Amino acid sequence: MAGGRRRGGSGRRGAPRQHPGTLTPAPAPASPSATATTMTQRNAGAAPKPGRTKKPAKEPAARAPDVDSLGFQAMDRNVPGLSHVILQKLNMKSYEDYKSAMDGRKSGSDFGIRTYFEMFQKMEDTFKFCAECKKLPDALPDPKSLRRCKRCQNVYYCGVACQRANWPLHKKFCKKLKLVALDRLVEWLVFTGDIPFPTETWTKPAWDVEGWEDWFSMQEQLEEKLGAILAGRYMTLLWANAGKPRPEDRELRDSIRRLVTDFHSRPLTIGLGLRLFSIEPLAKALTVHVVGASHVETLNARLTDYDELTRMFPGHRGMEVVMVGVDVVDGPIMRPPLATPAPQGRVYLSSYKGLYHDFWESHVETKLASRPDLVVGFHPGFHACPDLLAGWLPTLLLLRDYRLPVLFTVYSEQELKSSLQLLVELEMHIMGYATNPFASLRPEQVYSSPNKAPVYCSSYYIALLGPVALAVPGAEDLENGDGWLGEEPSAAGVAGGITPGLA
Repeated sequence: MAGGRRRGGSGRRGAPRQHPGTLTPAPAPASPSATATTMTQRNAGAAPKPGRTKKPAKEPAARAPDVDSLGFQAMDRNVPGLSHVILQKLNMKSYEDYKSAMDGRKSGSDFGIRTYFEMFQKMEDTFKFCAECKKLPDALPDPKSLRRCKRCQNVYYCGVACQRANWPLHKKFCKKLKLVALDRLVEWLVFTGDIPFPTETWTKPAWDVEGWEDWFSMQEQLEEKLGAILAGRYMTLLWANAGKPRPEDRELRDSIRRLVTDFHSRPLTIGLGLRLFSIEPLAKALTVHVVGASHVETLNARLTDYDELTRMFPGHRGMEVVMVGVDVVDGPIMRPPLATPAPQGRVYLSSYKGLYHDFWESHVETKLASRPDLVVGFHPGFHACPDLLAGWLPTLLLLRDYRLPVLFTVYSEQELKSSLQLLVELEMHIMGYATNPFASLRPEQVYSSPNKAPVYCSSYYIALLGPVALAVPGAEDLENGDGWLGEEPSAAGVAGGITPGLA
C-alpha cells in the first residue's frame, strides 16, 4: 500500500509545535508551555538546586525558521498573553531568554525554583485560562475564580456560565484529557530516572513483534517493575507536592506504561525503518541520521536512551544515531559523529547543531561522519507553513537525489495527507505509508486549545527512496499491494493501515 503519485513541478526541522496554518495538536515536550514544563522538570530534576552555568553553545552559521517562535505566536492567537505567562513562570523576561535556556545557555538556578511544590505549581499555572472565553487569571475580576474541571483535572473555567457553554464540546474529550493531565505529572519520573524500567533482550525476532502488546509480553516481572516505580520515593514526592490527590494504583500503572511507550517509540521506530528497508544490523555496523532533531529528541537526552535497539537486535555489529538539527540541545550526546564504525554491540549517540545539508557538506562529504544507512525524521512539520517547507527544501532534495532510505513520522491522518501531497510534488518516490505499530500510546493535546481530539507521537510513517524516475525495480508492485518493503507482511495486516491514495 502506498501513496498515489502525481507528476508535477515543484520547485525541512523538528517536531511540529503549534504551527500556524495547521490544526494538528502539538506534543507535550514540543509546545512552548510544555517545553517550559520539561525545562522546569529537568532543572528541578531529582532535587531543586542551583545548576552550573554552561558555556554558550555556538550558533550555526545558518538557521532554519524558528519553530518555537511560530509556536508562541500561534499560542497567543488562541489565548492572548499566554506566552507571557509561560515566560513569567520560568523567571524569564523575553523570548530570547527562552531560547538561551533551550540552547543550554541559562543555568538551572535562573528558573527560580526552590521546592517541589513550587515546581509543580508553576507547571500547572501555565495551563490556567478559561477554555471557553480564553481569559487568563489577570483578565478576570478575581484571578482566583478559575476552577478546574473535576472530571479531567485538566481544563479551567472562569465560571459556571463558561463551563456550561463549553460542555457540549468538552465532553467529547474529557476522559482523554484526564489521561493527558495525569501523564503530564508522571512524566517527571522520566527525569528522575524511574521511567523507563530496565528492559530485557527480545525473546522474539524483531519481525515477529507486531506492536506494544508483544513488546510488553517480553518484559519479565513486568508487574514487579511497575510496582517498584509506584512505591518509589519520587512517586511519593510527586503526589505530596502536585496539589492533586494521588490516583488509584491502576491508573498510575497505566500512565507508566503509556510513558514507557513514549520513551521507546523513537528507537523502535528506527528499528522498524531498518526492517522496512531490509537493512540488516547483524551484517555490518550501521549509521542512522535523525534529521530535524530538536529539543524533543535531545533535551535531557542520555547516552543510553536508544539502547532498546540493542535489545531489539542482539548481536548487532554497532549502530550510531546522529541527531542533526538547528535546535539540538547541549548535553551528553553533544559529541562529534564517528568517522569510523560504531563499537560492536553498542548504540552510540552523537549530534550536530545545524542544518542537515550543511552537515552533509561539512562532515559526510569530507568523511568526518559516515554516510547514513537510514535517515529518520520525527514529525518534520514541513507541511505546516511555507517558511518551514522552504527551510526543509534543500534537505528534502538532498535525500531524494542521493537516494537515501528515509522514514518520516507524522501525528495524524490529516498531517499524513498534507505531507504526502508535498512529497509527491517533489517527485520523491513514496515506497509506502501506514500506521506505525510503535506509535506512542501517550495522548497529547494542544495546550492553548485543549478541546480537540488528542494525537499520538509517530502515529504514521512514510517510507521514501530516491526520485520517482529512479524507482527501484519491482517497487511499483509494492506500492500497489504491500505497504512494507522487502519480504515484510503488509502494513494493513500488521498495524491496521490506512486507505491508499490519500494524496
